[in-house]
Amino acid sequence: MTYLFIKTLLTVVVIITVTEIAKKSSLLAALLISLPLTSILAFIWIYWDTKNIQKIIDLSFNTIIMVIPSFIFFITLPIMLKLKINFTVSLLVSVICTSIGYYIFVNILKKYGISF
Repeated sequence: MTYLFIKTLLTVVVIITVTEIAKKSSLLAALLISLPLTSILAFIWIYWDTKNIQKIIDLSFNTIIMVIPSFIFFITLPIMLKLKINFTVSLLVSVICTSIGYYIFVNILKKYGISF
């Protein structure tokens, strides 16, 4: 239980730190966010829990592939906000568009024999 608490606490500290930095410098926060912090933490936790390098290789490869449709979110959200659409609506629509993008992307990959 202590281990799970430490994992959660460390992960929360990273997220809170980035959000606090974003209040002062969006460029620095973007730099930190663009680092694969979530992936790095996941790799550490998976390795720590399983010592299974193949799981890390698989996750790393799948993450690279899934970055492509995630661009939909980062394109849609700022466009909608610049159009003065409510933040909550913009966020929701961006998530929905990204989800649709993932669905289409995964089906295209399956069509070409790339599976997960």
